[in-house]
Amino acid sequence: MSLHILDAGLSCTVQDPGRRGYRRHGLASGGAADLHAFRWANKLLDNNPGAACLEIVMGGFRAVARHHITVAVTGADASLKVNGRPLAGWSTIKLKPDDELEIGMSRAGRLIYLALPGGVDGPELFGSQSMVAREQFSDHAGLEAGAEVACLSEEPAIPRRAVPDSHRRHYREDVCELDLLPGYQYREFDRYDLLRLTHSNYRVTQHSDRMGYRLSGPALEKADWQILSEGMVVGAVQIPGDGQPIVLMPDCQTIGGYPKPGALSRQDLGRLAQRLPGDSIRFRFTSPEDMQRKHLLSELFFRHTRWEANGCDLRWR
Repeated sequence: MSLHILDAGLSCTVQDPGRRGYRRHGLASGGAADLHAFRWANKLLDNNPGAACLEIVMGGFRAVARHHITVAVTGADASLKVNGRPLAGWSTIKLKPDDELEIGMSRAGRLIYLALPGGVDGPELFGSQSMVAREQFSDHAGLEAGAEVACLSEEPAIPRRAVPDSHRRHYREDVCELDLLPGYQYREFDRYDLLRLTHSNYRVTQHSDRMGYRLSGPALEKADWQILSEGMVVGAVQIPGDGQPIVLMPDCQTIGGYPKPGALSRQDLGRLAQRLPGDSIRFRFTSPEDMQRKHLLSELFFRHTRWEANGCDLRWR
């Protein structure tokens, strides 16, 4: 079973949770930028939590079904249509042969996830199907019009399902608050700069992509100091010489030489990934215990809940 892409929009890549263990070789981790929407797309189809999905930037995507297939769409608020008929997002969508699925341009949020039964069937590179366009490996630079996207398994008998509204993210907050875990260079920063960082609003700029999100707001005034280049982690918040934060995203470089007050969790990195240029965010420092607790609760929820027969509710196993 497969989809034939008619229009890939601004960008369409295959993403799973990303590579592990290869950053020491200079390879980016890659992986879904918004793990929350990614996990829900797979959850709707009872896929493995790490099954590869299509990550579509800003919408503008069209594809034709080659066979009977049920897909799931989550993420940014964009119009969904099958053969011109409007449908709701954050739900499963049944397609018949020659049905055309159209995902319009996003109204709120940046990233849309399209899951197929069993996941996307595609080549692995260094243990992951994730595409990192800037690395320019063959078959891992993004999908274009004319591509065939096949699924890994035969379609199970999946009823109509929709993510409960209480578990959806609508990406319309006036200010998105993000938990920042202090790093080992935290105490090297001026106290007033740290207060400025966590008591000010920053806006996402146009210079934001899967490598890094550049923010604009009150500059940190005493952060113009150099360190030796060192290994970087996804989610790290760098402070370059101009004092404006840069948050490193899944396709970021593996080493860097700017000081870092801390890093975001992958959950909060996903919330940032959905912000559009001009949207506001605010940092707040958190503890390792609180960050780990949120991660553990999320993992337990996705592992131990099952769909009720009505397709709208979940129960703990």
